[in-house]
Amino acid sequence: MESEEKSEANNLPLVIRGRAIRADENGLICLNDIWSAAGYKKYRRPGDWQRLATTNPRIERVLALITGKSRNYTVEDMRRVYRTRRGPDGGTYADPRLALDYAEYLNPALAIEVKEIFLRYKAADPMLADDIMERNGAEANEWIAKRSMARSARLGYTATLKQHGVSERKHYAECTNATYQGLFGKSAAQLKKDKGLPAKGGKLRDAMDVKELVTVSFAEVMSSERIEDEECVGFGECHAATRKVAGAVRDMIEGDRKDRQRRMLG
Repeated sequence: MESEEKSEANNLPLVIRGRAIRADENGLICLNDIWSAAGYKKYRRPGDWQRLATTNPRIERVLALITGKSRNYTVEDMRRVYRTRRGPDGGTYADPRLALDYAEYLNPALAIEVKEIFLRYKAADPMLADDIMERNGAEANEWIAKRSMARSARLGYTATLKQHGVSERKHYAECTNATYQGLFGKSAAQLKKDKGLPAKGGKLRDAMDVKELVTVSFAEVMSSERIEDEECVGFGECHAATRKVAGAVRDMIEGDRKDRQRRMLG
């Protein structure tokens, strides 16, 4: 869980020439998005590049670097370097080194731009997000802002859990579910189902609206404060503190809603 949170913290938006460049759960870069950023309409698609005589040796070289093998690569080995996926996130995805090769194939100037942005992306340069926000519209800025806030609250909460003796991955998940159950009466799995997300890999907080995300973030910040004030030790005490805070936040929201309804009727 801790490594997942660190990974999320480094997940700054990757945008090239105004085009969002997707990365999959393994860090592979979507070549189709780079193709779109280059402005090509028909030619030099990822499939055209893959069929070049020079491309497969490059793929094999990256495979060797990653797997430590020189031959007999498995399907799983290949999926770590180069893959095509279907569905909403469909496209051709490749290791960042291959993505840079593809950008060079499209346009040498684009390759330099991709390399500069990707290096900043990997270094989690906070100014990269600021640069992107200056070029984006209000809707995109709102999404970046809410996710940044949520990450900050989330990282603070998981750090507090760790400092107070929570160490098992399943216990982080159970503490998170205590927040969701207290606020919404549903677990993460149930909320994902409601939002049409896959049980595995679906990013629930990306699918939340601003009100939901702010509510969760507020509950996690207050849970961190309660855990620290009560000097909780271990999973049981941290879970109980989280559950109390989530219930209190929900009671506050419902109390305010009822008060507003009474005022409207009276």
